[in-house]
Amino acid sequence: MSDIEFIPNVFRSGFELTDLSWVPWKEPGRVGVEHHVLWAPDEEKGEDSVGLILRFPPGAHGDFHEHLGYELMLVLDGVLDHSDGPSYTKGDLVVEAPGTRHQMSSREGCTVLAIRTRPAAARTPDRPIRPVSDKVAAQA
Repeated sequence: MSDIEFIPNVFRSGFELTDLSWVPWKEPGRVGVEHHVLWAPDEEKGEDSVGLILRFPPGAHGDFHEHLGYELMLVLDGVLDHSDGPSYTKGDLVVEAPGTRHQMSSREGCTVLAIRTRPAAARTPDRPIRPVSDKVAAQA
């Protein structure tokens, strides 16, 4: 029998997904983001991809990074803010190609399904990017 994870109605309010095990994402450049791992890279099996559900409370942000493969982000709830300026709302699907550099944040809070085909690498912005709220950082 296969391992199956079933999460009913992921389009309900993402902050009400209380049946998931949320873990704080503690990594340089990330503030306030929590994640639930659907699957993780497995070096022994040659699997580089990762599937996550991410939860950004208001003011949370990820690090600035470059994608080494594709990334798919489906906004399940709230508003996801991109460092290049656009914001994405519930139901928006964003696919970014290898070489894409960005920082994701949420001024209002959001929940996102994120799938990466390969890892991302931390980078330093080489251009001005959209500022993120310091609301979560002030609470930390």
